Amino acid sequence: MDPDIERILKKQGYAIVGRHSAVKLCHWLRESLLHNRPCYKQTFYGIKSHRCIQMSPAVNNCTQNCLFCWRFQGFNEVYLREVDDPEFIVEESIRQQRRLITGYKGDPRVTLEKWKEAMEPKHAAISLIGEPTLYPRLGELIEEFHKRGITTFLVTNGTMPEVLENLDPLPTQLYVTVAAPNEEIYKKLLVPLIKNGWERLKRTLEILPSLDTRKVIRHTLVKGWNMEGYEKHYAKLDAIADSDFIEPKAYVFVGYSRERLSIENMPSHEEIRSFANKLAEETGYSFISEREDSRVVLLSKHTSEDKIKLKL
Repeated sequence: MDPDIERILKKQGYAIVGRHSAVKLCHWLRESLLHNRPCYKQTFYGIKSHRCIQMSPAVNNCTQNCLFCWRFQGFNEVYLREVDDPEFIVEESIRQQRRLITGYKGDPRVTLEKWKEAMEPKHAAISLIGEPTLYPRLGELIEEFHKRGITTFLVTNGTMPEVLENLDPLPTQLYVTVAAPNEEIYKKLLVPLIKNGWERLKRTLEILPSLDTRKVIRHTLVKGWNMEGYEKHYAKLDAIADSDFIEPKAYVFVGYSRERLSIENMPSHEEIRSFANKLAEETGYSFISEREDSRVVLLSKHTSEDKIKLKL
């Protein structure tokens, strides 16, 4: 990793793991520990926010430079050349997570029982920074987490369909971000660094129905860019993916995205709710949950509770 990039990431609270991975405590892990406020994934799916590792095996590699990304975009490579062992990445990620959590033990707002639970992670969000499908041993990484009784959420931009098609094992839940209703907006808003990014994303949507795991399509919505009047366009893409869930979620004006967009580009929750209701009409999915503080809505093609909540 470039020493300048490593210095920036460490200053921002990232714990660097090996040559190309990282861990960082999520805002909602802190909220859960300190104020008993979990993230929307706990509300929607039943994961425990204070027991979640937020990590990436490709911290400095991505296939897109999305304008709405809040993360540092100093990517100078798309593909990884030398890779660390997945067992090492998992063990070191757990160790670094515990190190970062250690200081919360003495905080009077944190119960000892909850702190002990946090020190034994049960969930990994493989989504922190970069594009995780660029790590060529991703299946082994997921397997290493599963061996330790840790469930996995993999978040991808969908530009590596061949990786998902051959991924073994699959994650507990697979997120694919679809943040453009058409190719023109895709190129302007997501700024692909590879050729045929839009075609590759559409190929990912085509193979999703064949993947035997829980699947979510996330629509990151940027006001004035990819939101107003595009419900029918998204519905056509969602019909191809046939995912279990759809998450319309607002772009949030934080981090490095403030250098590229303005606060006027951040939709209100009311606008997200309106978009979600229209998308539900177009897709036949049901509006089943929402979190106003995260400006996100959950649409589901399932109605029974047992298919919505993960058994964690």
